[in-house]
Amino acid sequence: MSLVPRWEVMTDEAKAITKRIAVSALVLLFALWIVRALIPWVIVAICGYWAYRWFAKST
Repeated sequence: MSLVPRWEVMTDEAKAITKRIAVSALVLLFALWIVRALIPWVIVAICGYWAYRWFAKST
């Protein structure tokens, strides 16, 4: 016996909740993938900004 009930015997409300959770999980994974790809660029941009401020202050 499986832990998750079969789709055919689930109520409409249970199916809706399951679909909503699946979509939320996919959106979260996509967002994490985007953020993970952008982190190095954000670090470079912050370091560049600090370097610019440091050089601008010293002149």
